[in-house]
Amino acid sequence: MNQDLSIFFSTKSIIVFILVLARLSGMLATAPLFSTFPLPGPIKIGLAALCAFIMYPFVLQSVDFAIPTDIVMLTVLLLKELTIGIMIGFSASLIFTGIQMGGHLLSVQMGLAIAMALDPVTGVQAPIVGQLYLFIASMIFIYLNGHQWLFSTIYESFLSIPVGMNFEFAGPIIQKLIFFFSQLFVSAFSLVMPIFQILLLITILMGFIAKILPQMNIFMVAMPFKIYVGLSLMAMLLPATSVYLIHFIKGLLTDLNGIFMIS
Repeated sequence: MNQDLSIFFSTKSIIVFILVLARLSGMLATAPLFSTFPLPGPIKIGLAALCAFIMYPFVLQSVDFAIPTDIVMLTVLLLKELTIGIMIGFSASLIFTGIQMGGHLLSVQMGLAIAMALDPVTGVQAPIVGQLYLFIASMIFIYLNGHQWLFSTIYESFLSIPVGMNFEFAGPIIQKLIFFFSQLFVSAFSLVMPIFQILLLITILMGFIAKILPQMNIFMVAMPFKIYVGLSLMAMLLPATSVYLIHFIKGLLTDLNGIFMIS
């Protein structure tokens, strides 16, 4: 019994715990939900340490690497683990960035780009339509237990990219990441394309009317009309938008998890 416990307090296990903590810290620092809300630093550090304490015994059983003999090698290992965690969290946060960019595009077409609200992610002002879609996506992320998907992805990454220097950042992982990023914004923009196309047609029709009736100040009518039509369409399509976002976010989280799965 004492021999079994000594495994978890050996030099190797302590270093593995630190490396697991570094990868989890990188993920929590950039992942959606965890990095969005202004949680105090000690709470984030405690959460990362608790998750690392739960996860590292499983990682310890599957790792086989030489213990670093100097501080330089240990620093390199820490940077490698931190980079992988940041990459996973940043990839997940891009899901919300793509959705927000689609909302920004719709804001410009509706004429509401000047109406700003505070973005809790970046801390700067952003168009309110993009913020609306961002808040809906955040609630769906919580509904889908997105945090569990992220922790599952972190665990799978320890199997495909183990701790230590004896690893291979394989070509299939890079290929899957590139495909993930390419599909991200295409799918996000398709969220607002139906409303965007209708507003674009209205703009074209208003241009024709302005040419036919030059004495009429058509653009003074077009601006509030486009806002009214845009907001009405957003309200009418809100149930369909929620269903689309559920499948969209779930699909991207599944793809992100599959990137690091061992095939």
